[in-house]
Amino acid sequence: MNKILLYLSILSFFSFQKPIDTPKPNFIFILADDLGYGDVGCFGSKIIKTPHLDRLATEGVRLTQFYSGNTVCAPSRCALMTGKHMGHAYIRGNGEFPLRPRDTILPEILKKEGYNTALFGKWGLGDVNTEGSPERKGWDSFFGFLHHVEGHFQMPGVAWLSTPEAPTPTRLSSRSSGYAGDMFTDNAVAWLKKQNANKPFFMELALTIPHAELYAQKEAMKRYQDAKGNSIFEEKPFEGSHYGGQNQPKAAYAAMVSKVDDYVGKIIETLKAQGLDKNTIIVFSSDNGTHIEGGRTMDDVKLMQSSGILRGVKRDLYEGGIRVPTIAWGGDLPKGVSREGQGAFWDILPTFLDMAHIKNPISVDGISLYKHWKLGEKLPSRPLYWEFSEGGFFQAVRLDDWKFLIFNKKEGEKIELYDLKSDISETKNLAAEMPEKVEKMKKLIAQLHTKSEISLFRKADEK
Repeated sequence: MNKILLYLSILSFFSFQKPIDTPKPNFIFILADDLGYGDVGCFGSKIIKTPHLDRLATEGVRLTQFYSGNTVCAPSRCALMTGKHMGHAYIRGNGEFPLRPRDTILPEILKKEGYNTALFGKWGLGDVNTEGSPERKGWDSFFGFLHHVEGHFQMPGVAWLSTPEAPTPTRLSSRSSGYAGDMFTDNAVAWLKKQNANKPFFMELALTIPHAELYAQKEAMKRYQDAKGNSIFEEKPFEGSHYGGQNQPKAAYAAMVSKVDDYVGKIIETLKAQGLDKNTIIVFSSDNGTHIEGGRTMDDVKLMQSSGILRGVKRDLYEGGIRVPTIAWGGDLPKGVSREGQGAFWDILPTFLDMAHIKNPISVDGISLYKHWKLGEKLPSRPLYWEFSEGGFFQAVRLDDWKFLIFNKKEGEKIELYDLKSDISETKNLAAEMPEKVEKMKKLIAQLHTKSEISLFRKADEK
C-alpha cells in the first residue's frame, strides 16, 4: 500500500509541474537577387568563389529541388511572405503594387507571437504611405529600398529607415551613401548584436545583388582580375543605358556573387559571436534565376554555367528561371545532407511556424517542409504552380516529375511537356506524344489558377 501511495504521490507531483518552456527558434532568411542555380560552389559553380555558402551547405541541408515564388522579383517575394502560389497570390508580376491589410504575412504572425522582426534590403511590396509599407506589415525595424527601381543601383542616392521609435519610413540621402549590400549587411549586423536569447527574432536580409547594375568595388573585382587589373574573362564592355556602364561585366557579376557570400559569412560570424547560432535557423535562397541585364548576355550565362544544366533564366518559367540554390542551416537540422523533395517559397511560412510550434492562423498553399529537411520524410505528391504575364501570359505546373507549360502569345497557344526525371534540361517536348497527360495537366492548371485582382495581370490573362 505504501508503495502505491508513493507512486501516486510522485505521479501527482509531475502531473502538476509547469512544463519547461523550449525557446522558440530565431529565423534569418537571406535572399539574393537574380542568383542562378549554378552560381554557387555547392550547387556546381567551378568559377565563382563562394566559400561561406559552401560551408553553410556542409553544415546544413542543401535543397536541390527548391523553387522561387516566380521568375521576377515582386511576385516571388509576395509568395514568400504570404504562403500563396501565383494562382492565388495578390501580386503576380512586377510593379508598385502594395500588399493590402488583409494580406497577412509571415512577420505579422511572428510578431504577434512575441518575435522581434527586422528587414534589411529590398522590400518592393509597398511604398511609403501605402498599406504595404514595412511598418504596417509586421516589420519592427527596416532599412533599405521600398521602390523597385531604387534597387537597380548599387551606389544608391536614397534609402529608407524605420524603427520601433519612429515607425514611418524616413527617406535618407546623405546618410545612405555607400555600397547597398554593405549598408544592408552592416545594419543587419548591428541589429543582431542587440538581440539576446530572451526573445526570439525573425530577420530578413534581402540583398540587391547580383541583380544589375553590374557594379562591385575595386577590392571585390580583384578576385576576378589579373595583377594588372584586367578581367580574367574575355569581356565585351557595356556602355550603359538604364543601368550604369561596365567595362568588365563578367568579372563584375562574379564579384557580386562573391560579395553575397561575404555577407553570409558576416551574418554567421555575428551569430556565433553573440552566442545565437545554436538556436537560429538560416535559409538562404534567390528570388529567381540569373539575369541577362546590364551588359550580361546568354553567352555569359553559358560560360559561367549560372543556370547549371537547367534551361532558361529570369523571366522564363523553365527550370533556370525558377529553380534556385537554397540551403537550410542551424537548429536541429542535420549537417551535410541534400534533400530532393520539391519545395517552394510558399512553403517557408508554414515551415517556420511549424518549427516554432505556432499554429498557422491563415490559409496558405504551402506545406511544412520541416520534417523533410530534418528527417528526410517523404513529401506528399502535390502540384507546384507559376504564372507570368510580361510579353504574354505564361503558366507552368510541376507534378512529381512532370513539368507542363502553356505559352499564350499573339501567335497562338503553345504547350510543352517534360519529364524532369530523365530530361532536367527540358530539351524534349513530349506534348504531342502524350495527349492524355497534356489534358490532365491542363485541367490541373485550370484548378490552380484564379483571375488576378490586379487589372494589369488580369488583362494579360484574358488576351
